[in-house]
Amino acid sequence: MKKVGILGGTFNPPHLGHLIMANEAYHSAGLDEVRFMPNFIAPHKEVAGASAQQRLMMTQLAISGYSHFKVEDAEVKSGGVSYSFDTLTKLTEQEPDTEFFFIIGGDMVEGLPTWHRIDDLVEFVRFIGVKRPGYNTETPYPVMMIDSPELLLSSTMLRERAAADRPLTFLVPEKVERFIRKERLYGSQPNA
Repeated sequence: MKKVGILGGTFNPPHLGHLIMANEAYHSAGLDEVRFMPNFIAPHKEVAGASAQQRLMMTQLAISGYSHFKVEDAEVKSGGVSYSFDTLTKLTEQEPDTEFFFIIGGDMVEGLPTWHRIDDLVEFVRFIGVKRPGYNTETPYPVMMIDSPELLLSSTMLRERAAADRPLTFLVPEKVERFIRKERLYGSQPNA
């Protein structure tokens, strides 16, 4: 069985914290690859500042050069609200020889009881939780918790920095920052 990690999210924008999480899960769980899966419309948060296609492009730029990272565009292609249960059901049907691991941050672990069809989802997908400072990781669901270098970094903070024309250097991959400036995302200005 091929072991594939799925890291879902808005990736609005993707940042180094996402790459670190994915890499730690890849090594800790002995995965064959990790797929970054931008959602079209997130069920738990509002997505503003970048279209689904722009977020997909930024994700592709963020992972370029890492052979064990791929982009999964299933939710962007599907459109509508992106529910992990629906997407992973389809992926499991399309790839019956693959064992899927859903990678989530510690901030998402405590919210698992609110997920759409979570009781069904845990029957065919394994969860990997990446610890984050300040979050409770106790849950009634089976989650393999892993340690990871912890960064207090969020996409919200990065959007605010871009809007204020503050540097994103060392916080997002260089190609992502160039894309944000070129597309004038989040109210940013192009580099001079």
